[in-house]
Amino acid sequence: MKRVLFAIVAVGAGFIGGLVLTGRLHTSLASQAALATTQPASGAGQARPQPPGAARSLGAWPDFTDIASQTVGAVTKISSLQPTRASNSPFANDPFFRYFFGDEPDMFGRGDRRDAPLGSGVVVSSDGYVLTNNHVVGDNGDEFTIGLADKRELRARVIGTDAWTDIALLKVDARGLAVIPWGDSSKLRVAEWVLAIGNPFQLNQTVTLGIVSALGRANVGVAAYEDFIQTDAAINPGNSGGALINGRGELVGINTAIYSQSGGYQGVGFAVPSNLARKVMNDLIKFGEVRRGTLGYIEVAPLTERLAQELSVPIEKGVLVSRMVRNSAAYDAGIRPGDVIVSFNLKPIEDSAQLLRLVADSPIGSTVTVGAYRDGRKIEFRVPVVAMRQRPGRQ
Repeated sequence: MKRVLFAIVAVGAGFIGGLVLTGRLHTSLASQAALATTQPASGAGQARPQPPGAARSLGAWPDFTDIASQTVGAVTKISSLQPTRASNSPFANDPFFRYFFGDEPDMFGRGDRRDAPLGSGVVVSSDGYVLTNNHVVGDNGDEFTIGLADKRELRARVIGTDAWTDIALLKVDARGLAVIPWGDSSKLRVAEWVLAIGNPFQLNQTVTLGIVSALGRANVGVAAYEDFIQTDAAINPGNSGGALINGRGELVGINTAIYSQSGGYQGVGFAVPSNLARKVMNDLIKFGEVRRGTLGYIEVAPLTERLAQELSVPIEKGVLVSRMVRNSAAYDAGIRPGDVIVSFNLKPIEDSAQLLRLVADSPIGSTVTVGAYRDGRKIEFRVPVVAMRQRPGRQ
């Protein structure tokens, strides 16, 4: 009995001791947690040096609510007025009637005209000028409507189009419209925040956020003259012609295209820079077309490493003149097929898209210096810039 009683006392004492230790342990852990949340770590509150190029604020996302509210009202919906396919005939849904007459117009006439949504536009002047993409208006007729943020639907006429840059200019008869101020697209920097505003999938005034992914993108295959801003702000079908806005609420681009294998957003969108869009707009208003320079018809091909070796060209950047016409300023200046153009007004030539932009942007009537290699020798040509012959934009 003594042994049994001793064992019971020992077990009870151990159990009580365990409760005491556990309680102290929980109390100690709770105290440490409280200290960790209330007492600053060593050195906290002191300014830490930021590495060069680091963001100034790492604690929160930037707030674009004010910018969005100030700019979204200047982005419009663009629709084409097209006749409806539906007939007013009381027999239109009769299978027997349709077997003989199909869907062609009948004696009862056709229905009213309807709006076919095409894309987006940006109001760039309070008196009704609206920028969009050439492929938005394209071959979609001659009558368009502009849907404003205040639900008004206004008839629009085409002032002009420019297939080279995929820009079109429309005009509505209205005053006092909300506009987005112009920004300087040449000051954009990679990784800068931008907003894309448009009407994807007919969802009006949709705002998406992203950054500038790259600048000066060319060889995309969207237009002849390519100098795109690349962004990862979500751009989808219906966003074409919408606005790309910087962090100051300024228009820095006209959203134009997406790179997609599925037809939807994949993080690669392209916008025409505002400086280029503004120049195109001014020319369309003033001349009804965009005036560009040319050296005459020249076909060029990329300069590969193998071609550079075969042609004894010491550098691997430039373009090879493959074909040209005789009655051209370039031919009269001495340029011939087989020449490798490596500079334009002392600026190195990277590819054919860059050369095209430099020539097109040159003042008509000026003379430019073209550097080239022929048979391993460096030569220069002085070539006059003439006006490019092109069909005027729609008016």
